[in-house]
Amino acid sequence: MRITYDPAKRERTLRERGLDFADAAEVLAGPMLTEERYVTMGLLRERVVVMVWTQRGDDQRIISMRLADEKERAFFRQQLGENRRDDG
Repeated sequence: MRITYDPAKRERTLRERGLDFADAAEVLAGPMLTEERYVTMGLLRERVVVMVWTQRGDDQRIISMRLADEKERAFFRQQLGENRRDDG
């Protein structure tokens, strides 16, 4: 198994939390619980939002929601074949 990560995020996490992404193999080799999460892009009142959620039984538990950045909005429009502009 090969573990990859963003070096800048590794440095920030190490600095802010004292945890090193380079140690991830140790976590993955031991007892663990993994929760499947989904990242969904969609429209909320004509603005593109990014929502992270997980399925809990019959419920959809929302973990986070934020406005999409310009790159994400462009990707959303491209994938859905939309040409309209969204100003965030």
